[in-house]
Amino acid sequence: MLATTTAFQPQNMIEKIAQKYAVDLPSNHTVRSGDFVTIRPEHILTHDNTGAVISKFKSIGAAQFKNPRQPVFALDHDVQNKSEKNLTKYATIEAFAGENKVDFYPAGRGIGHQVMVEEGYAFPGTLTVASDSHSNMYGGIGALGTPIVRTDAAAIWATGQTWWQVPPVVKVELKNKLAPGVTGKDVIITLCSVFNKDEVLNTAIEFTGEGVKSLGIEDRLAIANMTTEWGALAGVFPIDEVTRAYYEKRVKVLERTRFTNKNIKQVPAGQEFVHPRINEERIEKVYKDNVTPDEGAFYSKHLTLDLATVSPYISGPNSVKVAQSVKDLKDVKINKAYLVSCVNSRASDLRQAAAVVRGKKIAEGVEFYVAAASSEVQAEVETTGDWQALMEAGATPLPAGCGPCVGLGTGLLEDGEIGISATNRNFKGRMGSPKALAYLASPAVVAASAIAGKIVSPASVETASVPVPATTLVTLGSQKQAGADDVSDETIPNFPPQMTGELLFCPADNLNTDGIYPGKYTYQDDIGPETMRKVVMENYDTNFASIVRPSDILIGGFNFGTGSSREQAATALLSAGVKLLIAGSFSETFKRNSINNGLLLMESPELVRDLVKERGTSKLTDRTGWKATVSLASGKVHVSRENEEDRVYRVGGLGKSIQELWVAGGLEGWVKERIRQD
Repeated sequence: MLATTTAFQPQNMIEKIAQKYAVDLPSNHTVRSGDFVTIRPEHILTHDNTGAVISKFKSIGAAQFKNPRQPVFALDHDVQNKSEKNLTKYATIEAFAGENKVDFYPAGRGIGHQVMVEEGYAFPGTLTVASDSHSNMYGGIGALGTPIVRTDAAAIWATGQTWWQVPPVVKVELKNKLAPGVTGKDVIITLCSVFNKDEVLNTAIEFTGEGVKSLGIEDRLAIANMTTEWGALAGVFPIDEVTRAYYEKRVKVLERTRFTNKNIKQVPAGQEFVHPRINEERIEKVYKDNVTPDEGAFYSKHLTLDLATVSPYISGPNSVKVAQSVKDLKDVKINKAYLVSCVNSRASDLRQAAAVVRGKKIAEGVEFYVAAASSEVQAEVETTGDWQALMEAGATPLPAGCGPCVGLGTGLLEDGEIGISATNRNFKGRMGSPKALAYLASPAVVAASAIAGKIVSPASVETASVPVPATTLVTLGSQKQAGADDVSDETIPNFPPQMTGELLFCPADNLNTDGIYPGKYTYQDDIGPETMRKVVMENYDTNFASIVRPSDILIGGFNFGTGSSREQAATALLSAGVKLLIAGSFSETFKRNSINNGLLLMESPELVRDLVKERGTSKLTDRTGWKATVSLASGKVHVSRENEEDRVYRVGGLGKSIQELWVAGGLEGWVKERIRQD
């Protein structure tokens, strides 16, 4: 829904960056949370999944990139795999980059997110996306980083654009400062475990408060990275003097390393070198036009954390929502330790671990795997001797890349083993066997545990008393769109202004994509719409296919479509005749897949709660008898029931960007239209 007004409306930082990168907005429109907008991001990263995006790109008939300077390819996930099949895949991606003059970073250069920061593709005040969930990391340097799916990536390659719904924005205030030996990783583990009831699900987070000033960029990157595991779509720090100092140092580093960078146009030694993205002029412009929230900007929630009450924390096993102080964890012996991944393999992380292990040896029976976040990081810690200290202690080196974090390569957890890791995820089975246990902790705790053979804090950390983390949460409510009462019902040609039908209620919360479209069908590429219609929701309710009617408006519970990213969950519902789905809330990946395929979505917690209250939850699929007329642009849901007073619910209306996608038959059709127009 886009509410247009000429009056000044204060914006938060997320809304301001979205405004900057939105295209085709109505005149004088102020971007607000809830708006569907068309965005043209500064850059887009794809990694090993570039091969799948290439296939999608070609299938929509795209012959060339709209802007070859916008995409970045970085191979980082399966870098240990030297099979002919994988090497051929990597060679194909590199050749495709060369043919289209796209910046390419080969296996071994580093994890894509780290490269995006090191090379300035993610930059303060910009909007940069990635076909990977940990693009949130860019928020550590004051960029708005958020994930998209593969179809979006192909669309951006072809048109430079895709769509985004500006999420609710949460303010997280950090007070005081961390005690010595406590890190940003401890902060985000604490936040994930204390606020573990989906308080920030599908929101964007702005970190504020005096405590922010005490956090270096690498701690900020770690915290922003794991806002993904906390459930958020982005986590952004302010652009301040800490940020400026980081970039002034980067200018000097890039001057020294320019001759090894194949993506930088070289100049002869002695001539002035100016990096195309990280340079003094661009840094000054950031601070001249610094993106800061306006006074009076709206936030849906306000959370606080007293950094002085944070101690070394560990999450798990097998969950980021369960955590406790390391001191309180009693005698947990480990088999493997990992210092890898995009959250905690930067230079400061490796130095912290080296300080713990220097002069010691890894415990007998423990394997300790170490990988730098990038080749540049590894070169830096080799120069200082920290890499050598880790190796001399008995660590096993891995190439700069993802590896064990995503369950690829050597050193994975086996049945019955226990591992401690400085990665960002410890989901059951992610790092190896589902019969193993995985814990998450800071690099120093991981290193100390590798030395002790069990989970412990480093000796340098005072553990005499462990405070309870001091936190608060204030829910401020939903943001009302300016002028919402007067929002127009105007729609573009061929988009229906209204949809009418009976409400078909599936009351389950957290209905996952396997319930909507069973996994056993997911990789059977020859299954067509008719078969999909017969098996849709099979794992949830075997009777659904015989109950649903093409005119129905489907109502789901909360967090509808959680789970895997399979887009068949959306296309199967479409095959059953469902054109409009209303739920209390949606999984963001399901939302993207649905809208990209032309399935219209709206959120109405109030309507769902009323249905639960009056219809109950005993029926898996309930033909309610409630009739609804939905005004799609304005977001009004008019519900009528026999012998009862009518009700009107307000939901987020569907703006021009979503209307265009629907009329075109989905994102692929939308892209094809723009290719023809060009």
